[in-house]
Amino acid sequence: MADPKGFLKTTDRELPARRPVSVRLMDWKEVYEQGDATQLKRQAGRCMDCGVPFCQQGCPLGNIIPEWNDLTWRDEGRQAIERLHVTNNFPEFTGRLCPAPCESACVLGISQPPVTIKQVEVSIIDQAFANGWVQPQPPGRLTGKTVAVVGSGPAGLAAAQQLTRAGHTVAVFERDDRIGGLLRYGIPDFKMEKKHLETRLGQMTAEGTRFRAGVTIGVDITWDDLRARYDAVVVATGALVPRDLPIPGRDLPGVHFAMEYLVQQNRVGAGDTIDQQITAEGKHVVVLGGGDTGADCIGTAHRQAAASVTNLAIGRQPGTERAEHQPWPLSPTLFEVSSAHEEGGNREYLVSTVEFLANEVGEVRAIRVAETEFRGGRRVPKAGTEREIPADLVLLAMGFTGPESRELTDQLHVPVDGRSNVERDVNYQTSHEGVFVAGDAGRGQSLIVWAIAEGRAAAAAVDKFLEGETQLPAPVKPTDHAFAI
Repeated sequence: MADPKGFLKTTDRELPARRPVSVRLMDWKEVYEQGDATQLKRQAGRCMDCGVPFCQQGCPLGNIIPEWNDLTWRDEGRQAIERLHVTNNFPEFTGRLCPAPCESACVLGISQPPVTIKQVEVSIIDQAFANGWVQPQPPGRLTGKTVAVVGSGPAGLAAAQQLTRAGHTVAVFERDDRIGGLLRYGIPDFKMEKKHLETRLGQMTAEGTRFRAGVTIGVDITWDDLRARYDAVVVATGALVPRDLPIPGRDLPGVHFAMEYLVQQNRVGAGDTIDQQITAEGKHVVVLGGGDTGADCIGTAHRQAAASVTNLAIGRQPGTERAEHQPWPLSPTLFEVSSAHEEGGNREYLVSTVEFLANEVGEVRAIRVAETEFRGGRRVPKAGTEREIPADLVLLAMGFTGPESRELTDQLHVPVDGRSNVERDVNYQTSHEGVFVAGDAGRGQSLIVWAIAEGRAAAAAVDKFLEGETQLPAPVKPTDHAFAI
């Protein structure tokens, strides 16, 4: 185990400092300063190597966290990344983007702040890349079987890497002009610079995975044709249909879905020129939705020099401590201050948006809101509490309702469930033989760690379908719901 007395000697939770707000708002680089190796070792040494490591249960990937904490504490970085890669294809993504349900399940968290598992994880992979320890792992033999993976987000990439290493010939299809899905165009650079994605894609290319960007399955190639060309198909298209807000004024210029806004900025960051780009510069910006996507919009608006940023949520403000109905090791709903919130703006809760208001030229100028009250089990605007908030740009960041599945269901006659997710059985297979579903397309909007876990598990199911047996790990089943989520 790590330092047997580490959790007694070091009781504080230490993380790398964030760059000063005034400095980081001038660029799009990641917000954290370079980590301190001594601090990292001290934090890894707090791991208790519990008899029952609940952190592993809190992680859908089943990451063997105590082992790589121990190896980090012992300065065995190369062994640490080998142990980490056994369960996680992309720790450089999860270490930056996952909300870390493993930390909520950390046993130390019962009496002290939990171990900084996420920071240890990202430090392991960053050190490994810097030292050239991450090398391609091409298969020793080819099976002669072919697999098409549709979608290049974390689920699709995880499935593709596993199947390539199993010896199958894998092609990843992506409708965007670059590979990466929401990792490429949905995540702002200040949360994850795209160099990390490029490095991993380079490894996958060297292993033999083939990438086909700019191809829309269902349009450029029908789903029937794709299934006929390949021995198996993995659908990993995500859940990208945004939740709308159908109130008066919704169609006014200046009211946009969050992803439309974020994608444009990521394209600009990649060097593209966007005609009539949606920008927050000099505008009063209102972001509807208090989740991660909303925070991404807030941080982006600050960097675009917005005049003001207001974040509205219809629900109550979460507490700062665990609620009684969310005891350890459940993942609690807590009030958090992300790097974007730290950069400024105003956050308001229990606010219902009633109407978008237009100026003299027909563009949005303000939103009419009211206090939220609970009536008949529903959240509704409270009469007599209406007021206006200036808004030149409104961004809808209220989550997603399911995958864009019309072509899939029309062409392959694959059904969807009551939540608009693509139906699959316990082996990730749809009603159409040889067509599998992984990630948010079958699960609904979820965490990146669930996407990777499902991609790995679906790959095992595909390998067994093609070969009759498999040695690939299957960390989760489609019906799994970890206690920590």
